[in-house]
Amino acid sequence: MSRPVILALNAGSSSLKFELFAADSDETLGHGIVECIGRDDACVRLHDGKGGNLPVPDGQPADHAAALQLTLDSLRAAFPDIRVVAVGHRVVHGGVHFDGPVIVDDEVMARIEALDPFAPLHQPHNIAGIRAAGAAFPGVPQIACFDTAFHRTQPLVNDTFALPSRFYDEGVRRYGFHGLSYDYITSELKRIAPLIAAGRVVIAHLGNGASMCAVQSGRSVASTMGFTALDGLPMGTRCGQLDPGVVLYLMEQRGMTTDQVRRLLYEDSGLLGLSGGLSNDMRTLERAGTPEAQRAIDYFVFRIQRELGAMAAAMGGIDALVFCGGIGENSRLVRARVCERTEWMGLEVDHGRNARNETIISSEMSRAHVMVVPTQEELVIARAARRLLNLPGQGG
Repeated sequence: MSRPVILALNAGSSSLKFELFAADSDETLGHGIVECIGRDDACVRLHDGKGGNLPVPDGQPADHAAALQLTLDSLRAAFPDIRVVAVGHRVVHGGVHFDGPVIVDDEVMARIEALDPFAPLHQPHNIAGIRAAGAAFPGVPQIACFDTAFHRTQPLVNDTFALPSRFYDEGVRRYGFHGLSYDYITSELKRIAPLIAAGRVVIAHLGNGASMCAVQSGRSVASTMGFTALDGLPMGTRCGQLDPGVVLYLMEQRGMTTDQVRRLLYEDSGLLGLSGGLSNDMRTLERAGTPEAQRAIDYFVFRIQRELGAMAAAMGGIDALVFCGGIGENSRLVRARVCERTEWMGLEVDHGRNARNETIISSEMSRAHVMVVPTQEELVIARAARRLLNLPGQGG
């Protein structure tokens, strides 16, 4: 007899993460990633539920549709007895319409596609994933889970820009992103540290995409990202906060086109640009030891410290700082350096705990907790699918 499962898909600009869950629990049967899509070094990695490696078919996918097909071929070969009963998708932008996960129909799809200009680096790939999964699994419900939904609880002062109000009414707002990650961390804190979860928490999702969120009593009240996923912290290749006058200067005085500016801000800036083109990978920068690499790290750390103060101010204080994401979960250097100049906020790191990657890395003298909690966006997607379809199971 076939085993019912939920497939969770998380499409990035050049990658596709996937995870296979039992339909009736949080059990992971397998997970993996397709990296460097469209490049000669594209590859697929697939693991079983215990982290062991599984064989994958040969192939170098040229686009996300091909990456999904390779993913499905890999999963079917590794798990021949499964029956997919739902496919959940991370969708970066939900605009003003979506404040929670939804089952995708024609109307929902049209609204998601209309938001393409709001997130040009991600939304097209999210859309491609939904369409490809729909073709691969006819009649199987497709569930859209939006990164912006978690932040729809933000008050107006953190949701608007100082523009004429008609723009706000038309959807020009501070949406915030990485909501699936913040959703998971918030729910995990409720499980492992309920007193902290009920207080004032700043979550730092630090990876190739990076942002921070102020969460008070489990609800988002402020975020570093705004109208698009460009704002706030510098990222792997994205610039982060930028005076809008710079864009006007580049177009009016330097003659740059819209496409050239878009490429500059989304693909050529951030850690990559600051390091002189060396790398957008924090691991490479930490090993490099060059002045350019150090400059990139210094700026990244400074902006986290600056935004940490802003997030704490939005809540009138801070009870805990939680690191997550690829850099947040793995870079001992970044975590230690972020907390070097935050003693005035009551944050102090125990360097031994930090070196051991413990869950709580703050010292006994720290007035606020500093924590490392690995995020699981795919689990949030699977739980949402289970709830919407009224499937039995635990978690979430």
